[in-house]
Amino acid sequence: MKKKKINHYHYYKRKRIDNTPTIHKRYKILIFVVIICFIILTVKLYKVQVLDSKRYMDAVIELSNNIVEGSTAPRGRIYDRNGILLVDNIPVKTIAYKKVAGITTTQEIEMAYKVASMISVDYKAMSRKELKRFWILNHAKEANAKITTEEWQLLEERKLTVNDISSKKLERVTDKDLEDYEELDYEAAYIYYLMNKGYSFSEKVIKKENVTDEEYAVIAENLVDLEGFSTRLGWERYYPQGETFKSILGKVSSSESGVPVELKDSYLALGYSLTDRIGISYLEKQYETLLRGTKTKYKVTSDGNYEVIEEGSRGNDIVLTIDIKLQKEVEKILEEELISTKKNDKYTKYLDRGFVVIQDPNTGEVLAMAGKRLVKKDGKYVVEDYTPGVINSIVTPGSSVKAASHMVGYVTGNLKIGEVRNDACIKLAATPQKCSYRSYGNINDLQALKYSSNTYQFHTAMKVGKGTYRYNYPLKINTKAFDTYRKIFGEFGLGVKTEIDLPNEFEGYKGTRRDAGLLLDFAIGQYDNYTPIQLSQYISTVANGGDRMKPYLLKAVYEPTKEKLTNVIFKNNPTFLNEVDAPSIYFDRIHEGLQMVFDYGGTGSGFINHDYHPAGKTGTSQSFVDTNGDGEIDTETLSTVLVAYAPYENPTVTFTVVTPNVGTGNISYAQMSKINNRISQKVSKKYFEIYK
Repeated sequence: MKKKKINHYHYYKRKRIDNTPTIHKRYKILIFVVIICFIILTVKLYKVQVLDSKRYMDAVIELSNNIVEGSTAPRGRIYDRNGILLVDNIPVKTIAYKKVAGITTTQEIEMAYKVASMISVDYKAMSRKELKRFWILNHAKEANAKITTEEWQLLEERKLTVNDISSKKLERVTDKDLEDYEELDYEAAYIYYLMNKGYSFSEKVIKKENVTDEEYAVIAENLVDLEGFSTRLGWERYYPQGETFKSILGKVSSSESGVPVELKDSYLALGYSLTDRIGISYLEKQYETLLRGTKTKYKVTSDGNYEVIEEGSRGNDIVLTIDIKLQKEVEKILEEELISTKKNDKYTKYLDRGFVVIQDPNTGEVLAMAGKRLVKKDGKYVVEDYTPGVINSIVTPGSSVKAASHMVGYVTGNLKIGEVRNDACIKLAATPQKCSYRSYGNINDLQALKYSSNTYQFHTAMKVGKGTYRYNYPLKINTKAFDTYRKIFGEFGLGVKTEIDLPNEFEGYKGTRRDAGLLLDFAIGQYDNYTPIQLSQYISTVANGGDRMKPYLLKAVYEPTKEKLTNVIFKNNPTFLNEVDAPSIYFDRIHEGLQMVFDYGGTGSGFINHDYHPAGKTGTSQSFVDTNGDGEIDTETLSTVLVAYAPYENPTVTFTVVTPNVGTGNISYAQMSKINNRISQKVSKKYFEIYK
């Protein structure tokens, strides 16, 4: 059957639908939507331009103003535990400059010359490059002539940058160009440099030190012609107690240096300006956020004036645990004894320093901490402060740690209460004999502490190490014994950071070798080394029965008021760190032995007056020094330590006295200086005179 041919054109023509009504309908909807949008827009514009016009105009004005801060506000004061002032601020006459909006470079240079004619400044701190920059600003035509036609062409072609051209100008300023500059030009150049140093709208100190009354007055009288300049009283830290404890109080950066470059990122993130003065060491650094003052805030108005919008205030005042009266006496005793001993004791060639820490064992409060160092100047020994060494220098502790060694034996079951041992020397293969100071025969655990028996501790260490001792045979031990000793020593505060509230605390030194003989040395304090503050925390932990307390210096924080310490913000509470994992019966036993140390015949007899009921431990150790400064220890010395507490019935104070290198290694105990004994006597006596 033949198919019928379809005419597609006529087919689609017949099927086409008329969409005109729909399009008209949609067009009307679109027009309606547009009208509604215009109405909404009109209402919004009316609201913005008429109803809310004042609010938005105020916002525009606010945004057109710069908010700037004044110079760093005075810091908080620092007091001792009895309210005696240790650090204050004193007013300092200051000439400053704060850039005014719209001022030109030419105007600033003119003012720099005016100010240079009124005051003297030490321009030697200015670099040669800054002087050249100043010359370029003053000699624009001559400076431009130093750039070749080809270089200007390259600048137009963007093959050189503006910075490239500026660098070339600097490079081509010669000494001959500067030879006409006189004193006034140098001073003006330096003043201009100071005017433009740092953030544009921050206040710049032009002169602070040695501002004469005449200079201060002449600038003040001419402020109308010196737009942006001001005279005011700045501040500097003042120390009413002189040098006492000054190193631990810390330092503050100068107004010129501001935030140190290496710290700028962290301090900028905290909202500081680069010109802010900050605490850069010890307590000033540790408690920066408390001591930091609040700066005055100014609004730079559209006419270039400054309007105070928020008054600044001094930082918070802090009170320390330190008793400055006791601190002064301790420092004086240390100084006198170091000088006297160096002068009069025969074998003190390498004696160079000493430390004392006095602490409350129940709270961790540090009542006094001092370090002094001997240095030779002009052929004569003088004493310098070395108190930071309390937390960041190490000493070989010797027998002073034997209370902790006893505890290792007790808690591991390798030492029994009342156990009797013979105090005979021991001998390991291929090593010299190891002995006590002298043979004490058969002694128990209490007598081992009283007489400071080394052999008694050697036998404990061998048991902890699961070794079998035979005279003149090799000794094999389980080296995990080192971990056992260090774990328990760490519970007392030895070999771990004490967490004292000061930066840069040192953890001490831990030996890396694990020979059997070294374990025996460890047990008598002849291997690992500790800091004086660690030894203080250790004896405090012994004294209070096993609670390791954080040593601290901050006692309280007060609001900055004109009246002295009226509104307390915060009182520091003792911080418990850990407990020595041992039954109290072992502490009772150790306390009994440490009390005997100060009895007649004990190693501590005569170190502290018996009337104070002392208990504790002495230590004499072999140590080593670098005598030729090559970084290698080469000479054996003897060091002495005392750690003690009183009264033994209810301890309220601990004494730690450390005197490294008191004698050369080839002398007898009888020949060794008794400086540690004398310092301990005098320091403890002075404490009990003050705290009767």
